[in-house]
Amino acid sequence: MEGEEGSQQPQLVLADKLFLLRQPDVQDIDKVRYKEDVFTHVKENDMVPLYETLVADSVLDMDRALLDSMRAKTEDELNKIDEKIADAEENLGESEVREAHLAKSLFFIRIGDKEKALEHLKITETKTVAVGQKMDLVFYTLQLGFFDMDFDLISKSIDKAKNLFEEGGDWERKNRLKVYEGLYCMSTRNFKKAAKLFLDSISTFTTYELFPYDTFIFYTVLTSIISLDRVSLKQKVVDAPEILTVIGKIPYLSEFLNSLYDCRYKSFFSAFAGLTEHIKLDRYLHPHFRYYMREVRTVVYSQFLESYKSVTIEAMAKAFGVTVDFIDLELSRFIAAGKLHCKIDKVAGVLETNRPDAKNALYQATIKQGDFLLNRIQKLSRVIDL
Repeated sequence: MEGEEGSQQPQLVLADKLFLLRQPDVQDIDKVRYKEDVFTHVKENDMVPLYETLVADSVLDMDRALLDSMRAKTEDELNKIDEKIADAEENLGESEVREAHLAKSLFFIRIGDKEKALEHLKITETKTVAVGQKMDLVFYTLQLGFFDMDFDLISKSIDKAKNLFEEGGDWERKNRLKVYEGLYCMSTRNFKKAAKLFLDSISTFTTYELFPYDTFIFYTVLTSIISLDRVSLKQKVVDAPEILTVIGKIPYLSEFLNSLYDCRYKSFFSAFAGLTEHIKLDRYLHPHFRYYMREVRTVVYSQFLESYKSVTIEAMAKAFGVTVDFIDLELSRFIAAGKLHCKIDKVAGVLETNRPDAKNALYQATIKQGDFLLNRIQKLSRVIDL
């Protein structure tokens, strides 16, 4: 199941294609190709459980003869694996018994039977002594979780892996776990932690089973832009040699990053528009598309306003290459949501910044927390009086 260097794990490639098949923004001609690829993968790997699910969802058409053929093949292969397990337990050593059980786990992973795969991975774990081999089983479990975005399974598996590392474990597997955890954080909208984990792994990336290195750099840049301050962004992303060698291969990404840092806002918006489809059609980022779009605009508007005590709306609209009405509507929303610290003088057509100082912000937060604590104490006292 684990991809070779430079190759993504086939089940995750399949998951990406299944996701794209269900997206209304994907062109019909592309959907035909994805459907053929999905059918070919299901057929070649005898994925009976997934085939039945896709038929029920009207993604694939029912072919009774194909279904019976796949069932017969899986039963025959399973019988052979069970024979090898019995032979290993009777005639061979513990290592061979473990390998036979692992083969059964990988068989269920290959055919897409998640429940049985997890069950046999647990059995394989009981036959495993080395921490490194136990970690590999956790990685298989994480890949199963990412196939259908089972965040509960992913979270528990990451915690389990961290506990295993307390017993030992090599640096290569520890670095791989950082990428898995980073992907989990990004998929659950914790972009700040995802950026930190991705940046920590940038020079030691070997997690090709999850995604190619280009995709890893794409995620690293996107999460860093909304998480890091300008100084950190320059040091860790803009000038990072690992990023510089790859970023040009990803459409719009270099312009997106550099135009933001260089304050070329018109170019930034142009590159941002080009990236939106890529973000929208990414399986991990799609649920957070609207949120990410808002966060990026918050970053860029805040950066622009940082340089001014007051500026005309017309000047800002010109800098971003948009209309005055658009920028007026945009800023009104962000100001109302508390994302931008400024106010609009509609009559004069001027924006006035009113950035709160750190001490005042801390004072307000303390007052708010104090009120919350008093309310909780009052509620508790009522319960005790009863």
